[in-house]
Amino acid sequence: MSIMTITGKHKEENWGISSSAYQIEGGWNADGKGPSIWDTFTQTTDTIPDKANGNVACESYNRLNEDLYMLRALRVKSYRFSLSWSRIFPDGTRKSLNQKGVDYYNRLIDGLIAYNIEPIVTIYHWDLPEALQKVYDWDKAEMIDIFNDYCDFCFATFGDRVKFWITINQPQTIGWSGYGLGNMPPNVKDPGYRPYIVAHNLIKAHAKAYHTYDDKYRQSQGGLISIALNADWAEPKDVSIRREVVAADRAMQFQLGWFAHPIFKNGDYPDALKWQVGNKSEIQGFPQSRLPSFTEEEKNFIKGTADVFCVNHYTTKIVSHITARLSPESYEYDWDFKEEEENDSPTTAIPNQKVVAWGLRRLLNWIKEEYGDPEIYITENGVATEAQTTWDDSDRVFFYKAYIDEALKAYELDGVTVKGYIATSLMDSFEWLNGYKVGFGLHHVDFIFGPLELFHILSHYSHKHESILLEFHVKD
Repeated sequence: MSIMTITGKHKEENWGISSSAYQIEGGWNADGKGPSIWDTFTQTTDTIPDKANGNVACESYNRLNEDLYMLRALRVKSYRFSLSWSRIFPDGTRKSLNQKGVDYYNRLIDGLIAYNIEPIVTIYHWDLPEALQKVYDWDKAEMIDIFNDYCDFCFATFGDRVKFWITINQPQTIGWSGYGLGNMPPNVKDPGYRPYIVAHNLIKAHAKAYHTYDDKYRQSQGGLISIALNADWAEPKDVSIRREVVAADRAMQFQLGWFAHPIFKNGDYPDALKWQVGNKSEIQGFPQSRLPSFTEEEKNFIKGTADVFCVNHYTTKIVSHITARLSPESYEYDWDFKEEEENDSPTTAIPNQKVVAWGLRRLLNWIKEEYGDPEIYITENGVATEAQTTWDDSDRVFFYKAYIDEALKAYELDGVTVKGYIATSLMDSFEWLNGYKVGFGLHHVDFIFGPLELFHILSHYSHKHESILLEFHVKD
């Protein structure tokens, strides 16, 4: 059994672990749950290895006590998990309320609190109810109010115990992978238009949910609310060439700034984004930019709608300037930069996720400088390894030692206000387009025989700076 204890100077910081509903819960149609777009996609596609799906996954819906036991054994301070929208509202709206789904999350939240583990709840982690997809979808403005009503219900139902809310996980992934590349649900391939429209609606939906919490619940519940944004670090290929440095900054703005700039700065998109898309649109003969614009009222409504900065980070890319093609219209061709892998770093089981630990420190410093020194929570960080056949997990041990060390450097040496670190993930689970071929888990899951076994975590890791000690005790 592995037990993690945290002592010393960082004992008040938030060390946690994460999961998401579709990846672990299973019970895809149990007790009145409706189908989500991921249920529909995985059950009808052959693009995922072994035609895998989340129908059963880790069976967390039926093995709640085991999940709580593992969390308690790790002695983490927080557990980030997501709510399945279609388990609570099978058709996506309040009129279809499924009390058994609500009961499940009440048991989970109550169990965490009983073990002094803070629930960090993501309201939407990609699994839109299929019933909503058929009628509205995220490219329709109507989704803003529908999402807000769902959030309102969650705040009212769980907010007496949940004090840390994340509205949406990785809106950039939703916009680009879901509506541009079309390789994730809802599998829309419209790279030049739909990602921008969807992002516009997601930002406004987040802002509305934030204000609903602020206006109706904050005074009585006293919680925090934010949004989880994904960010690779973009390192210039040649820091001595200004054009390369500008291209790397543009890469940061197109991925992270697309959402962070409106929310944390001025309610509007970054200038680099507006200039690139507007310029390309004009050359392409469009009467206006393919990037939608916010009204002044909307800018004021969006600005400042996050209490802390939540970032998901996995790797670093090397970025250089290019002049991209104009046709067909595409978010990717709007960039005018190209990304390459960092050649000197170890590989992982996912080809585009090299282990480049130093990039995390640079990313944290960039966020500090760009957004006015916000309190930062690293809400996802982890490494994929091949499906486990042995108990040797040295690659994951190395990854966490290296990345945590860089986060501590940013905190200790650079003065970045890092408030929490959440490892990905609690256990091996359904890894989206990779199915079960890779695992991020701190616990191994045998998907054939079922029992969950406590697998591995960092071993005897100590940081050289004074008063900091992370001890990981491994027992049989």
